[in-house]
Amino acid sequence: MPSIFTRIIEGEIPCYKITEDADNFAFLDIQPNAPGHTLCIPKREVDKITEMDAEAYLSLMRFSRKVALALEASMDCQRVGMTVIGLEVPHVHVHLIPLREMADATFQRKTTLNPEAFEAIAAQIRSALK
Repeated sequence: MPSIFTRIIEGEIPCYKITEDADNFAFLDIQPNAPGHTLCIPKREVDKITEMDAEAYLSLMRFSRKVALALEASMDCQRVGMTVIGLEVPHVHVHLIPLREMADATFQRKTTLNPEAFEAIAAQIRSALK
């Protein structure tokens, strides 16, 4: 059975897409730690980052860096935190979180946004992509 992330990539489940390339996909987390919290995932469904071959791993990291630079340029933050964590979805996902304070990185506090805010943030990040 495909993961929820595979279903997002295939368009079965809507998302606030940031960008994609041949191998990777980025979209806003719908339960963000902070506005702009983005997930970068490989299009090929892999459960653990340690199960990725070196080429796919490096591709995901390069892709995540590109998205992180756009986040840093477009969001009000001190830096962009990056973490690979989570047991909820059996599909590798890199969290990119605009950090204003360390509490933004703890996953203990969530931000609530309406669809219009998600759309505006996604557009803002996309406009900063290089």
